[in-house]
Amino acid sequence: MKKYSLLLLFLITVSILAPSVNATPSTFSKKRDYYEQRGDIVWEVPTPKKVIALTFDDGPHQESTTKILDLLKKHNAKATFFVVGNRVEKHPEIVKRQFEEGHEIGNHSYSHPSFERINGSLIATELTKTQEVIYKTIGEKPTLFRPPGGSYNESIVQFGKSSGLLMILWSWHQDTLDWKKPGVDKIVNKVLKNAHNGDIVLMHDFVLNSSQTYDALEIILPELKKRGYSFVTVSELLSFRQQTKSYIKAN
Repeated sequence: MKKYSLLLLFLITVSILAPSVNATPSTFSKKRDYYEQRGDIVWEVPTPKKVIALTFDDGPHQESTTKILDLLKKHNAKATFFVVGNRVEKHPEIVKRQFEEGHEIGNHSYSHPSFERINGSLIATELTKTQEVIYKTIGEKPTLFRPPGGSYNESIVQFGKSSGLLMILWSWHQDTLDWKKPGVDKIVNKVLKNAHNGDIVLMHDFVLNSSQTYDALEIILPELKKRGYSFVTVSELLSFRQQTKSYIKAN
């Protein structure tokens, strides 16, 4: 019996520490439904409300993030910025501005490594150190995180949960690929042609030597407003999930 217990413990350990995969529809080991039903990962929030969450990764950046903030303010749009800890240390004033203007700050690691390529101890350090840097900057710790590249496995999910963080990915039909600099039109078309209530849109406020994200937003924001959409933070979007559940139960 002892031998079988040890074997079971070994198999569980191997399972937890197995390499993760990128968060795409066809490659992860456990299906999206598994994590979605448990509430461990959020890709989008189905809701009858015309709300969309714009999210920006990899900042802050002194020039591009500031321009995006100016544009969001012009259109009274709120967003969620998944920031990189070592960049927060370089530009704390930008993160303070994001927070003061009603945007949400999420954890996107300290140095932007691929989580599937580092061990659990380093993952914990990346998340914890970024939590501390953000707290020092705005006086609050994030409740949301997004692993670099969207890569995850059970171990990464559990490390996030143990840190009090919910993993937020993005709607598969709303990955703008703006980091590839595909052209303004492609970014615009990706968002506008696929816009649905409760979408989480993936963009980047830091793409080296590129203004395509900003230029695309100049078109996207007024057009979606014209269609009746409001732009909310991810946490605000999550509140619609609870409202939708209550509505379904009541009807």
